[in-house]
Formats: sequence, structure tokens, C-alpha cells
Amino acid sequence: MAKDFRPLQQKTQRIIDNQNVSTNTRLQTLCELLRDEIPYYDWVGFYFKNGDKGELKLGPYAGEPTDHTIIPFGKGICGQVAVSNQNFVVPDVSAQDNYIACSITVKAEIVVPLFVNGENIGQIDIDSNTPDPFSEEDERFLEFVNEKVAQIL
Repeated sequence: MAKDFRPLQQKTQRIIDNQNVSTNTRLQTLCELLRDEIPYYDWVGFYFKNGDKGELKLGPYAGEPTDHTIIPFGKGICGQVAVSNQNFVVPDVSAQDNYIACSITVKAEIVVPLFVNGENIGQIDIDSNTPDPFSEEDERFLEFVNEKVAQIL
């Protein structure tokens, strides 16, 4: 069953366009929107390149607190996306060797890189407690979200 992301695209645009609040607040609101509106998005967060270091730093997120505030490039799904510059959809996290578990309840993950002027500066990371929930529509929607986020970074 294909999900219609158009209403969420409009809400995303409204959040991004709200110049009355800080960029961080807009990103936080966006994380909460996605977590609240999409039943299988249980944890939604942004990781950003940490200066010149070969690591990602946790930015705004919605969901359970995580110990993974710093992730080295190449480590886990997020760290691999920082190196590959490619979307990474994991239908079953237990089948991944290079996986950092945020919670025992997480069954699947999707990570989509965030580009500003052609440079991978971070990513949106979604954890799901539902096995294999992500479709191509999710990928396209998250690419849309990142394109909008890139406009305010």
C-alpha cells in the first residue's frame, strides 16, 4: 500500500518556511512531525558532520534518548552513509553486521544523506520498531525533506 506523503510535504514546507523560529527549532519540529504522523517512524533525527572530524554529531531528534551522540564515519548505518553518500535502507537490522543498536525494539532503519552545495553534511535517520516498513516512497519523501532542510542550513 503506497503512502501519500503530499500532505506531509506541505507541512514540511510550512515548517521550513517559518522564519520566526531558529533553524534548530524548525528541525526539531520536523522530527516531531514525522514521528507523530508516520506510525512506523519511531525515532527521527538528524546527524551532522562534526566540523573537520571524521564523525557525525547528533542534532535535533524526536523519540527515545540515544547514547549515540557521536558516530565515527564508517561505523553503523549512519557512519556508512557518511562515507557512501547513498541512501541506506535496512529492512532487518539484525541481519546487518555493521549496525549500532540504539534500542532493542528497533527492527528497521533508513538513512538518507543531506547535501548542501553537493557536499554530504549530514543525514536524516529513521528507526522503526516495525520490520521492513520502508518503501521507495519513504526514500523519495525523505530526499524531499532533506532538500528543504538544505535550504535553511
